[in-house]
Amino acid sequence: MSDSTSNNKRIAKNTLMLYARMLMLMLVGLYTSRITLNALGVEDYGIYNVVGGIVTMFSILSGSLSAAISRFITFELGRNDLEKLKNVFSSAITIQIILSLIIVLLAETVGLWFLNNKLVIAADRMIAANWVYQLSILTFVLNLISLPYNATIIAHERMSAFAYISIFDVFSKLLVAFSIYHSPFDKLIHFSLLLAILAIINRMIYAIYCKRQFAECVIRFKYDHNLLKQMFSFAGWNFIGASSSVLRDQGGNIILNLFYGSTVNAARAIAIQVSSHIQSFVSNFMTAINPQITKSYASGDYNYMMSLIYKGARFSYYILLILSLPVIINAQYILTIWLGIVPDHTVTFIQLVLIFAMSESLANPLVTAMLATGKIRNYQLVVGGLQMMNLPLSYIFLRFGYPPESIFVIAIFVSVCCEMARLFMLRNMINLSISSFLHKVYFNVIFVTIIASIIPIALSVILPNNFVGFIGSCISCVISTSISILFIGLSKSEFNFITSKSIILIKKIYKK
Repeated sequence: MSDSTSNNKRIAKNTLMLYARMLMLMLVGLYTSRITLNALGVEDYGIYNVVGGIVTMFSILSGSLSAAISRFITFELGRNDLEKLKNVFSSAITIQIILSLIIVLLAETVGLWFLNNKLVIAADRMIAANWVYQLSILTFVLNLISLPYNATIIAHERMSAFAYISIFDVFSKLLVAFSIYHSPFDKLIHFSLLLAILAIINRMIYAIYCKRQFAECVIRFKYDHNLLKQMFSFAGWNFIGASSSVLRDQGGNIILNLFYGSTVNAARAIAIQVSSHIQSFVSNFMTAINPQITKSYASGDYNYMMSLIYKGARFSYYILLILSLPVIINAQYILTIWLGIVPDHTVTFIQLVLIFAMSESLANPLVTAMLATGKIRNYQLVVGGLQMMNLPLSYIFLRFGYPPESIFVIAIFVSVCCEMARLFMLRNMINLSISSFLHKVYFNVIFVTIIASIIPIALSVILPNNFVGFIGSCISCVISTSISILFIGLSKSEFNFITSKSIILIKKIYKK
């Protein structure tokens, strides 16, 4: 068996493992959101998300280093250098601890001032908001220190560990949500406190698992000047891209609060949560494929890397399209059944966020390939610089009275611009063919989307707005999208592979 075949089978196995876990997590997670929203109420739900967003803003500092840690661990694993791997892990832990101290200092000064003086929060909820803020800092720092452990699990492609730990995490959050109803204390404070305790437990589980399974997970406070210099140099340029994403997401959330208050933050939080659950299917696929892209670059197998980039971009989009189209068309009905309470703007927020997610899905394998090269300065200056435009453009449009939906429209427009810039940058970095990518990926998914949407959109006008109509709409979306992908989206070899496997499966079922 060739290495490529073995790697493809490993990707498929890991992806199936992650999908089985995600189906359960999505169902439980969506139900947890309903319980939490109804228990806290729209205002407190919005407060929790916007206050936590202030803390997340400080991930501008950590995001770039997190990408560096993941890249260096995976790269050294691809080179089979255990001693260097141990140094990378120990350096990563040291860096995260130092970074945690810096973030706590900034959060307790600048962040605390912003919370108490700038955010639009009712006066009688400020004490609860401050409790949420302090507990969010604790949770954020714990997650930050866990990142090297998470990166190690992904690099070793031990996806079963994520499955078990994530299942524990999501059911624990469900119990937390139920407990809010019976809390004798302030519900918002109670909710934040239990989530912080859960973060401590998860941190301990990851640490214990990694120390038992991986030889490199030994903390040695060793000063490796050259390695730290490489990691900080990589992280320094990646800072631009990491900060632009955080400013777009959390900065946009804070701007919405300044102009429209915490109820709009609640609507955005619901939309982001729906999008996150749907995107998790793509994230799991890319979690399985990303290590192979990095390892194939490290080993010099560039043809296999290109194959993974094209397939990763197309299949990421297809997965999102199948899952998103029924939600986009039936958003109002789904929200009414799911939540009961539907804050204003939530329907359009969800539709726009899912369109944005589909646009961004095409970038995932390109970003992984870029990080694998380690030569990221020019890329981050160009693409990161474009992404930075999200925040000032959003502020300007809201300042001139445009509706809150405008920040998502801007994000979609900037996303398309960034995708074009990525192609031009990666042409020089990894010899990526722009015309080939546009033909095999971009034009391909646009055509598939147009053909897949015609019948479901037409039926949405005809079908009744009830459960029967909803089921009919969802079935039409899945069938139309699947046929479009099968006959338009797939290459000849991919089509033959899927049809042959389907025939074998049908024969096995028939024999039974």
